[in-house]
Amino acid sequence: MNIPLSSPDITEDEIASVTAVLRTSQLSLGPKLVEFERAIADYVGLPFAIAVNSGTSGLHLCVRALGIEEGDEVIVPSFTFIAAANAVVYERATPVFVDIDPITMNLDPEKIESAITPRTRAIMVVHTFGRPAPMRDIIRIAKKHGLLIIEDACEAVGAKYQGQKAGTFGNAGVFAFYPNKQITTGEGGMIVTHDERIAVRVRSLRNQGRGASGEWFEHEELGYNYRLSEMSCAIGIVQLKRLETILERRATIARIYEQKLAGLPGLILPSTVNVGERVSWFVYVVRLSDSFTRQDRDEIVAELHNRGIGCGRYFAPIHLQSFYRKSFGYEPGSLPNTERVAARTLALPFFNRITEAQIDKVCHALTELIEQKSRNIQHQQ
Repeated sequence: MNIPLSSPDITEDEIASVTAVLRTSQLSLGPKLVEFERAIADYVGLPFAIAVNSGTSGLHLCVRALGIEEGDEVIVPSFTFIAAANAVVYERATPVFVDIDPITMNLDPEKIESAITPRTRAIMVVHTFGRPAPMRDIIRIAKKHGLLIIEDACEAVGAKYQGQKAGTFGNAGVFAFYPNKQITTGEGGMIVTHDERIAVRVRSLRNQGRGASGEWFEHEELGYNYRLSEMSCAIGIVQLKRLETILERRATIARIYEQKLAGLPGLILPSTVNVGERVSWFVYVVRLSDSFTRQDRDEIVAELHNRGIGCGRYFAPIHLQSFYRKSFGYEPGSLPNTERVAARTLALPFFNRITEAQIDKVCHALTELIEQKSRNIQHQQ
């Protein structure tokens, strides 16, 4: 692709930090891990942060540490990355998919309560595309029904809801640092929590179930190798120092897209946020209007690819993935907002170092293709 969908932003400082670690004798479970965890905890304002090797691992450990098990149900959006639901299934619990607000693309609080049963244990809240979910309403529902809250903030580091950072509202929150994220460690994730018991448990679980004694061959419970290397932590420390600058840059890119695409018939841009909220721009996702079909969207994606422009179909509904249809019996039509939105969304190239000339090329191509499709639709009518 001449213009990729995403691209990590690595500087000489990150490279130097990795080189410095490689000159030491400790490449795992060392001082950089402690420093990175402390830096994230300080950034979000919580006492505990536990680094893991991916956001998926972080979500899994949260589910396990909170005691969610076979027979339990967890409310999850279907319009998100599949890891949110998989983390529930790993513990043989049941994900219960709830529809989204088609404007924000986050869980619709009005749809949550009707999905709660005596088996419901938790709500998995996803801050979709870095836009904070409506936590006030979700917390009210959780308290009313005695439910746990896991925040999937994997796309939302630095996002704010009513002045408070995403990931800090629930029993535990998870960030991810894959190369397409706002900041990256290559692979990696971070669990944050105010609960010391959760912190102690996930520290053990990520390191093969070892106990507080640190004895290498003493294991208190079934655990996993979900550790994050010292090299990755070193990158994360440097990236985190740049996070606020990165978020400002990404917000600027989003504004440029908005200015260039505003008023294009048939295209719905990301909605604005409320006062006191901040989007941590993970991707820039636009949506075709309902006059277009899934096939129209897919043909636009294919043609953008042909022109060397990276783009993505964010997201394919989880409940219609073959595993979930076979395992839980979901069928098309069960989540109308999710299905309608997912058939028409399109993620545009979005990364720190994208140039305005590149954005111009993307917008020109997208405008041309949408206008062409619109003429075809009018002709068919």
